[in-house]
Amino acid sequence: MTPETFEILDRRFARLVNPTAKLELLDATSRWAEGPAYVPAGRYLLWSDVPSDRMMRWDEGSGQVSTFRAPAQNANGNTLDRQGRLITCEQLTRRVTRTEHDGSITILADRIEGKRFNSPNDVIVASDGSIWFTDPTYGIDSDYEGRRATSEIGQSRLYRVDPSDASVRVAGDDFVQPNGLAFSSDERRLYVSDTGRTHVADGPAHIRVFDVDAGKLSGGEVFAECPVGFFDGFRLDEHGNVWTSSGDGVRCYEPGGNPIGVIRVPDAVANVCFGGLARNVLFICATGAVYAVHLMTNGVKLV
Repeated sequence: MTPETFEILDRRFARLVNPTAKLELLDATSRWAEGPAYVPAGRYLLWSDVPSDRMMRWDEGSGQVSTFRAPAQNANGNTLDRQGRLITCEQLTRRVTRTEHDGSITILADRIEGKRFNSPNDVIVASDGSIWFTDPTYGIDSDYEGRRATSEIGQSRLYRVDPSDASVRVAGDDFVQPNGLAFSSDERRLYVSDTGRTHVADGPAHIRVFDVDAGKLSGGEVFAECPVGFFDGFRLDEHGNVWTSSGDGVRCYEPGGNPIGVIRVPDAVANVCFGGLARNVLFICATGAVYAVHLMTNGVKLV
């Protein structure tokens, strides 16, 4: 274990990392790598190169990188549903879509009460089939990651798509710029990051945690404040530790919200996901590059 890669703040972190593991560079051709999603059925990783308007694919067996989809509607966040179908946030079209097994695209949500979303950013799927996604304004702020436009809704919110009738409702509206989100393994807690400091002086740069009951949220206290840059995307492991992006790498927080370690990465990190057949590989989207590192813990099973 080299001090350049792992910084141990608490001995609990030492049990989660492999002393011989290295930070492996998988690809360095993106402008802004985001939304990693590992597909177990095909043993490959997908991610979005948002401003390049494409999605990329890394094959675990061959190590080869190829274009998965282009154009990709300035896709950002991705995840899989319980049937292994790809769920994607498209910033250009301001919608959430599902890629069916035959490759066709189904629109899951593109507006609420007749108004178009801002630019869906990140997305997760619960075991009941409900789809939760954040809707900040980054894709309509400029033409770099979407198309400049005025918000029709007038605020940035968290939404839930009901699995029974596909209706969309507001799940949370007290955010400045809601961003990454993830469930605990039992889905009784939902973590949501807010990167509002990009738009408001002294605004939020933290992760909040909510209690979940019958699809509704309560609580919302701050789980952790980001000391460097912003918490963007993140995932939880089997022990409830939160592995989150930050300005100086991947930071790990134990379930109580205390920092226990850092994986140092050369560039600011946007998002992470667990993958590999045992879910013990952490894939890291860091600015223009994508990395992987093997850990001694396993991510929460998503599909």
